[in-house]
Amino acid sequence: MPSLLKIICQNTGMGFAAVARVTDGTWTACAVQDDIQFGLLPGGQLKVETTLCSESRAARQPVVIDRASIDPVYFNHHTPRMYNIESYISVPIIHSNGEYFGNLCAIDPRPAVVSDARVVSMFTAFADLIARQLENEDRQERTEVELQSERVTAELREQFIAVLGHDLRNPLSAVGAAAELLARRESEPDLVRLGARLKASTRRMSALIDDVLDFARVRLGAGMSLSIREADFLASALKDVVEEVRAANPQLDIRDDIAINGTVRCDQGRIQQVLSNLIGNAVTHGAPDRPIEVRAAIEGDDLVLSVTNGGTPIPPDDLAKIFQPYWRPANSKPGGGLGLGLYIASEIVAGHAGTLRVTSGASEGTCFLATIPAA
Repeated sequence: MPSLLKIICQNTGMGFAAVARVTDGTWTACAVQDDIQFGLLPGGQLKVETTLCSESRAARQPVVIDRASIDPVYFNHHTPRMYNIESYISVPIIHSNGEYFGNLCAIDPRPAVVSDARVVSMFTAFADLIARQLENEDRQERTEVELQSERVTAELREQFIAVLGHDLRNPLSAVGAAAELLARRESEPDLVRLGARLKASTRRMSALIDDVLDFARVRLGAGMSLSIREADFLASALKDVVEEVRAANPQLDIRDDIAINGTVRCDQGRIQQVLSNLIGNAVTHGAPDRPIEVRAAIEGDDLVLSVTNGGTPIPPDDLAKIFQPYWRPANSKPGGGLGLGLYIASEIVAGHAGTLRVTSGASEGTCFLATIPAA
C-alpha cells in the first residue's frame, strides 16, 4: 500500500493519498501518503459526512475534481471549503462479491488534472488491485484460523484416543481373566466354547487398543516406540505369529516360508506386529479360496518380509492411500477394524529405516513387501 500511494502522488502531483475504510458512519484511514502535512495518520478518522467519499460510496462511482473553486458541481460544496481542497479524486474499492470496502482517494490544495482518462484508469486499476489484495489477505487469515482450529481439534482428539485406549486396558484384562477361567471348565463344553470366543475377542480388542495407542504416540510427536537390539530367534518369533493366525482362521490356507539364518538387529516384537498386521489385512481382504503366502528371509544386507494374497486387485487410486491412517476401501466389510494396521506397519518399518511397498494385480495377487536393514 505505501508504495502504491507514493506512485499515485508522483504521477498526479498531488500531495496526499490514502486508502480509507468507509461505512455509513465512519471514514478511517488504512494507509496514508502525506506530503502536504494534512495531518491524518493511519487509523485516523474523519466524520464521513464531511467527505466526498460518502457520495462516491452512495453512487459507487468515482468523484473527480480538477479545480473545486470553479467546478460547476462542487464549487459551493462544504468538503472542499472545509479541507481547503482544490483537486480531488476518490474511487470506490469494491470486492468481487459486490461488497463495498472503501475508497482510494487523493487531495491537494493546488489544482491538478485528475479528470484525465489515464489518471482515472490508474486509480480504478489500483482500487481493483487493493480489493483483490484485501480478499487474498482475508482468505489467508481465514485459512490460518481454520488450520489452527483443525490442529487443536486433532491434538485434542488424539489425546482423547490415547487416554481412552489406556483406560480400556483394565476392564479388558478382567474380561480376559474371566475368559481364561471359562475356557478351563472342561466339564462344561458350552462354557469352554464361550471362553474361547471371549479370549479371541479379547485378543482382537487388545490389538485394536495397541493400534490406537501407537497411532496417538506417532501423531502427538512421541514417535513409534522401538527397542532395537540383536534378535537371535526372529524366525521362531515370526512362525509364532503365523501359527496364531492359523489357529484363529482354520478355514484358510496360510502357507509360510520363513528362513532367517543369523542375527537381525531389530525390535523383534514390532517386527512381529508388522507381520501380524500384514497377515490380518490379507485375511480380511483376500479371497478365502486362495492361499495366503508368508515369506521371510535375509537377502543381502536386508530382512525381507512379504505377505501375498489372492482376490480382487486394489485399484491404482487406492494404492496411493493404503498406508494412510483410518483409511479403508469403499468396499470394506463392517467391523473390519479401525484402518490403522497398515499405517502402523509402515511406521514401524520406517522406524527401522526400511520401506514397505504394495503391488496388486489380478494374476499375481496383492503383495506387501517390507525391506528392513538386518544390521
